[in-house]
Formats: sequence, structure tokens, C-alpha cells
Amino acid sequence: METYGKILIIAMPLFLLLVLLEKWYGWRKGNDTVRTMDMISSLSSGVTNSTKDVLGLSLAIISYSWLVENLTIYQVQSSWLLYVIAFLALDFAGYWVHRLAHTVNFFWNNHIVHHSSEEFNLACALRQSISVYFRIYAFLLIPAAMFGVPQQVIAVVAPLHLFAQFWYHTQHIHKMGWLEYIIVTPAHHRVHHAINPEYLDKNYGQIFIFWDRMFGTFQEESPAIPAVYGVTRPVRTWNPIKINFMHLWLLMKDAWHTQSWKDKLRVWLMPLGWRPADLVEKYPVYKIEDVYHFEKYDTPAPKGMIIYLLLSNTIKESILPELHYFLLGGLISTILLFLLVFLKIKASIHLVGISSLTVFVGALSLHFEVNVIYSFAFLVVLNGLVATSRLELKAHTYKEILFGFFTGFLPQLVLTYFWL
Repeated sequence: METYGKILIIAMPLFLLLVLLEKWYGWRKGNDTVRTMDMISSLSSGVTNSTKDVLGLSLAIISYSWLVENLTIYQVQSSWLLYVIAFLALDFAGYWVHRLAHTVNFFWNNHIVHHSSEEFNLACALRQSISVYFRIYAFLLIPAAMFGVPQQVIAVVAPLHLFAQFWYHTQHIHKMGWLEYIIVTPAHHRVHHAINPEYLDKNYGQIFIFWDRMFGTFQEESPAIPAVYGVTRPVRTWNPIKINFMHLWLLMKDAWHTQSWKDKLRVWLMPLGWRPADLVEKYPVYKIEDVYHFEKYDTPAPKGMIIYLLLSNTIKESILPELHYFLLGGLISTILLFLLVFLKIKASIHLVGISSLTVFVGALSLHFEVNVIYSFAFLVVLNGLVATSRLELKAHTYKEILFGFFTGFLPQLVLTYFWL
């Protein structure tokens, strides 16, 4: 497991607590900015991202350690200055990676999940991508490498840099005086998440806002322009797996359908939103034209199911390091689902969860090295995933249930298999 992933998992329960506190505060003040199903989708995104980070599933085009070995021109002695340089270098690199994700079609797929919520709250900060498998970040850390900042220092500072971006995803903190000129504040980041034409593609900074002021991408929040959140091509789903890959799927379809060989190649590197001219009318994609008049995505959900899904996500974050439990339970669930379809059993969808409970707990209880508490915890997770699929698709047929299961859970199962 990567150290980065381990640290992220430790922080996740704290983030969850703060998310729930924000919802309580908004409710108490009569300004609830956290829609429950949207929050659940955000938490699910956080879990899938943490899973990928724990598994270390990414490939660096070039490693930072190689840069240090070959590009160091002045070795800063071990001191607090090393950490300052590392923090500034990470923030500089973060600005440009962030900007690249907003300006090039291919890289937007790595970032769309973070902007997919039509709300703006702390839970949104947990919407992180699982589709970043090729990292170019190290190239932008050349300034740190030139000063000989060791890999170990970057490894310590990087999680701190990431966690420091959590707090400003809120509507409850207004402008912060002179700090507005130095650091990224909630007001700055509300602008960044907005789809108003005046706010689009602004304020890419992660910790320091002076990068935006320096490179011409700064935009101040205006009371006359209330921010509207989301993406201009709304995702219309709670499913984090679908959100993570829907833009990539659109690019693949456009590259396949266009008649121009030139467009088949350049669609990947063109500015965000660009599509081949011969597909715009033939294969239209809905886009919000008036940000003040569109219907937010929503699905009805019984209170009991909402509580259940929240519990499921909480447990997932708690037992995530024990990823091998996902393997056996997932295989059992897959077999049960196929049996239900093949035998045409018209039973409740939670028959899958109940059957899994019996088989899974029984199997693990026979193994003296397995803590049986994890067995029960896993089944809560499993039932939560099945329930999410049903809620997302409003499933009434087993084909729909299977679709929800395979798009929402099987990818994690496959990742676990390769990890083992």
C-alpha cells in the first residue's frame, strides 16, 4: 500500500464528521446546503478514490526521485526551508495541473467528478477521481528537484497540501478580509465551482490565490452574480463510477463516429467541450444554456434507505484497508445475482444481501484468523451498494439490478483481485 493512501484513509473519518457537522449547522441556521443523496454520492466517490490510492494504481511518466538525482543544482540543507519549498512547489504544480484539466478535453475526465455536484459543500471536496492512472505531476515539480528537496519530504507535505484544500468547500464562510489576497478562500472556490459564464475557468489555485492573480485567471465573487454549481453538461447520476468515465466515453464515441481522421486524433487534445463538427447535430449532447433555469438532478429516497447508505459509506471508510474482504463477498454476490436472473426468482432485491450475509459470515467464521466483526461490516457495505444501485436506476428488473451492481461495485472488486 502507498503511504499516501494510508494517510488518506486515516483522514476520511474526520472528513465525514465535518461533512455531517456542516449539514447539521446548515439545518440549524435554515440554510442547508447539503442534499442528502448528493452527499452520499460524494462520500462514495471518496471511498472509490481512496481504494485506488491504497492500491497504488497509477503510473508516473517520470518519477520525482529521478528528477532529484539528475536536476539538483543547489542542495538546500535539511531545515524548515525544505518544507516551505516543497509546499510552494506542490502548489505551483497543482495550479497548472488543475488548469490543464479545465482546458484540455482528455484531462477533464480526471477532474469532472470533482465538479459534478450541483451543490457546493464540504462533501464535494471528497469527490476525487479514480481515472487518473498516468501522472505528469512530477514534471511540474522540477523547481523542488532543482533545490534537492528529497522524495521523503514531498511524501510528507503532499497529503498536508491536499487536506488543506478541504475546508474552503463551503457556502457558510463569507469573505475573509486581507486573506483574500493570499490564500484560496471559500469565496474564491465558489467562483471556481460555478458554471455562470462570468465565473467559468477561473481561480485554479489550490492553497495560494496569487498564482491566479499572476497568470490572469483570477475572478472575484460578486453578490450580483449568485454562483450556480455543477458542470454545463450535467452528469444526471449519483453513481461515482459512471461519473468518473462518462467524459472519456464521450470522447471515445466521438473519435469513433467522426468521419475525419484528423478529428479522431485531435478530439483528445482540443479545448474542453470541443467536438467534431459532423457530430454536433448528429449526436447531440445536452448542455445547460441558461444556468438560472434548469432542473437539478434528484431522485426520491425513503428515509430508511438514506440512513442505511450513510451507514454503509461510514463502514466502508472504516474498513477500507481490509480490501481482501471485498473479494469473497463480491464473488458470492455475483453468483447469487446470476442465480436470481437465471431462475427468474421474483424476490426482493435485498434477498441478495440476506443470502450473502448467511454465506459470507459462515465462510469467514470458519477461518480462525478472520475477525467476525469485519464479516458483518462487509455485509452492511454490500447491502448499501445493492441499495444504491436500486435507488440510482429505480430498478424493477434484474437486468437493471445487474447493471447497477457491475457499474457500481465490480470495478472495486477487480481492483482488489489485482491487488491480491
